[in-house]
Amino acid sequence: MTKYFIKFLFLVATILLISCNIKPKVNHLKTGIWQGEITMQQKKLPFNFEVSKEDNTYKITLINGKEKLKMTDVKVVNDSLFFTFHIFDIAIKAKFKNNKITGVYVKNYIKDYTLPFNASFNPKQPIQKSTDIFNGKWDMTFNSINGNDKYKGIGIFKTENQQLTGTILTPTGDYRYLQGFTKNNQFTLYSFDGNHAFIFKATKQSDSTFVGDFWSGKSSHETFTATKNENATLPDANKLTFLKEGFHKINFKFPDLNGKMVSLTDKKYQNKVVILQIFGTWCPNCMDETNFYSQWYKKNKDKNVAIIGLAFEAKPDFNYAKARVENMKKRLNVTYDFLIAGTYKNNGASKALPMLNHVMSFPTSIIIDKKGIVRKIHTGFSGPATGKYYENFKIEFNNFINKLLAEK
Repeated sequence: MTKYFIKFLFLVATILLISCNIKPKVNHLKTGIWQGEITMQQKKLPFNFEVSKEDNTYKITLINGKEKLKMTDVKVVNDSLFFTFHIFDIAIKAKFKNNKITGVYVKNYIKDYTLPFNASFNPKQPIQKSTDIFNGKWDMTFNSINGNDKYKGIGIFKTENQQLTGTILTPTGDYRYLQGFTKNNQFTLYSFDGNHAFIFKATKQSDSTFVGDFWSGKSSHETFTATKNENATLPDANKLTFLKEGFHKINFKFPDLNGKMVSLTDKKYQNKVVILQIFGTWCPNCMDETNFYSQWYKKNKDKNVAIIGLAFEAKPDFNYAKARVENMKKRLNVTYDFLIAGTYKNNGASKALPMLNHVMSFPTSIIIDKKGIVRKIHTGFSGPATGKYYENFKIEFNNFINKLLAEK
């Protein structure tokens, strides 16, 4: 063995020793504000979220207008990021590097529902200074692209901190928190709460009218017209769903989360005012209503009242539905009763409760007096984003329940 070869071996050994001591560069997920973007129907839906870290555990908070929603099951492994959208069976699956995240947005409960997702860290973007030309209350009419479906809405918009904000009420619920901007005679509004993925674009035609388009999720597209009207109203939410002729009571038998069959005739519910909540864990308006009922029940559970949530989930599998409801109970800290009533697909709620003319909205609430008689059915829910509508609902609800409690 020549001395040159020995020197060569020594050099190789030295290089290997040094390389073994070099620590690989770790790719950390940056903490702070990120701007996410989902591509839907060839359009970009922007939203902000905040990444924080406590005790080596990452936390993500979705910022949707005035609300902040904590994400769940946040996992960061090497350069991979995974998290679910609080109570919804929806997830982000992505890779991250430096100031970028790329991946997909997936609705797990719908077959083949995947949309591209990306995010940038702390992007420096110019603030769109919005004017007040769309401020006020608007009487709106929505039309499906095929022209077969039409429904009314009330738009409530105002500029705050140089941004256009507001919501749209419909007969089946509100479109929650909307936020965007105006430019010349147009507006663009967005909403993203994990499940609702909305884009609204409109053009003002006169001081009192505008027209526009509404894109929702992967495929839904509607047009709308609007006329300024401070007196705009919607159909009475207490008259849209009702008992068929000859019926005065609700009858059912559904399993609770332990599989035990439950009925309104059970001793537990006798001589009580009972609120039946027709809902699904996939429904953002139901989330708002559940938050309200949860807080209300904690303050009033010592009275002669009960709330039963009738869950109509995305899949007929009992264990899947049970897991979704248990997750919601935990996340929203709900203590009232829940039953697994079926699926929301193919008019499942209407079929499960055939004494009703229909179930046209999730949520729908049925209020029953101490004698078991149905006294009111409220379709939809106007949540916190609707301001005075929400406050008025709470007053009306409490007054009506107190009236029933006072009856003998």
